[in-house]
Amino acid sequence: MNIVLIGYRGTGKSAVSRALQGVLHCTFYSIDEEIIRQAGKSIHEIVEQEGWCRFRAIESGVVEQISSKARESIIDCGGGVVVDERNIINLRRKGKLVLLTASLEKIIQRMSLNSDRPALEEELSFEEEQTKILSERDPKYRAAADCIFETTHEKPYKTAMKIIERFKKEGWI
Repeated sequence: MNIVLIGYRGTGKSAVSRALQGVLHCTFYSIDEEIIRQAGKSIHEIVEQEGWCRFRAIESGVVEQISSKARESIIDCGGGVVVDERNIINLRRKGKLVLLTASLEKIIQRMSLNSDRPALEEELSFEEEQTKILSERDPKYRAAADCIFETTHEKPYKTAMKIIERFKKEGWI
């Protein structure tokens, strides 16, 4: 069973997935890293040159590729993977979806450390954009999730251990 991490930007998906990989010693897939590898350019460049629609199309293709080959793996998804329902269907084929959440304040704090994230809504301030997009996506994240973990005050390793404990309890691993 794959452990698939979903959630908004800045909730700790990449850090927690790396911690999971370190403990479980299994294959790790990053949807965003694979998009960058296949496109030969950064996400920011893809969006700037080709737009969000093209990025989402590339993302869906990568999700389909990875979800069809991943076994007993960690899959780290980008924050917008829930925008296309087909992505959720593909990821569920051999995985359980783990939603990571955090307070808006913590998300904004974490995101301010990474300036390489392209804007999703150009006409809004950074804070307004995060509030709007998070409120739009939250119901999709929750509907897709098999379990939810709050990361606002947790270190990635501790969250990873809680996920492993839950997966073992449920008989998923």
